[in-house]
Amino acid sequence: MTDARSPKVRFIGAGRAALSLAGALAQVGCDVVDLLGRADPVSSAARGVDVLVIAVPDSAIAAVAGAVVPVPTTAVVHLSGSLGPEVLVPHPRRASMHPLVPLPNPETGTRRLLGGVSFAVDGDPAASELVELLGGIEVSVTGAQRAAYHAAACIAANHVVALLGQVERVANAAGLGFEMFAPLAAAAVADAAAMGPAAALTGPAARGDQSTIERHRAALDPAELPGYDAGVALAVKLAGTRDSTGGTGAPGTGAPGTDRARRGEVARCA
Repeated sequence: MTDARSPKVRFIGAGRAALSLAGALAQVGCDVVDLLGRADPVSSAARGVDVLVIAVPDSAIAAVAGAVVPVPTTAVVHLSGSLGPEVLVPHPRRASMHPLVPLPNPETGTRRLLGGVSFAVDGDPAASELVELLGGIEVSVTGAQRAAYHAAACIAANHVVALLGQVERVANAAGLGFEMFAPLAAAAVADAAAMGPAAALTGPAARGDQSTIERHRAALDPAELPGYDAGVALAVKLAGTRDSTGGTGAPGTGAPGTDRARRGEVARCA
């Protein structure tokens, strides 16, 4: 970039990710000159800027990059977590920069991107410079790592939110609101972050309480059973890992219960 402290940046894309990142970069002194939408011509988008950010759906990145005339001095960066810089050929300076944080709307997204979050980065140093400007944490994710990285990110965000959707449905079926369970979920996530998932695990699947699990299954709408059973299976697997590395389960219940689970007493729920 021509000036590491005040780069000129243009965006192709005007969705939540683009608006969030544009807002955050503007707040740290970048000159954000445009956010080009679907109807805007993009062939000259790399001209006159230090960085061109392509913030469009993954399936469109290669086509959009191909429609932009390369400029040797301009770094072209995309925000996908699943794709590497190679999709930005023929641009000579190319990079990927994926923020590891949900961006549900521009206001929240801008605030979160300025909060010291992690970014998965690969390619041209321009992406690293943007992360530094934002006060973020750069993590190098390249090649063979990328698919597993993005899968972990999707599980951590998308799958967790989908699971909370099941919490809401089951709670509503009992005449209760989701709001009373949200703090429980938040506390469990905080415990997992502080202690590690295995140490934070509680509940009937962790202690091999098959009778409680069967009562749950009998009470649930059959349509909810696949999700519930998958959750039980994951809890059993995590509990088994916990006990094999030191037995941190609840006194008098953790290890024996998990041994029963490993012997298959909850096989139907797995």
